[in-house]
Amino acid sequence: MTGLVPAWAVSVVLLAAVIAANLPFVNERLFVLGPRREVKPVAWRLLELLAYAFGVAVLGRVLESKLGQATPIRWEFVAVWLAVFLTLAFPGFVWRYLRKR
Repeated sequence: MTGLVPAWAVSVVLLAAVIAANLPFVNERLFVLGPRREVKPVAWRLLELLAYAFGVAVLGRVLESKLGQATPIRWEFVAVWLAVFLTLAFPGFVWRYLRKR
């Protein structure tokens, strides 16, 4: 069973990713704790999305290195991680921009 990451670590990273991916779309505060804006521009939402993606990736990397040997990160991993994170952000995007008011 060496080399396998415990299920709790995977669950923590996935739960953090789902929450973080939708945070920019469900509130009007800058980075959740910042000042409240009447309407947050799309550029801020994208910046927050990238920052949260980086934060969750760091969380996953820390858990991986604490539980065993961390694998090298190559461009393929980064591309797939961003695609997964954007996919997880879809419900928040739909809620913010596509629902009828």
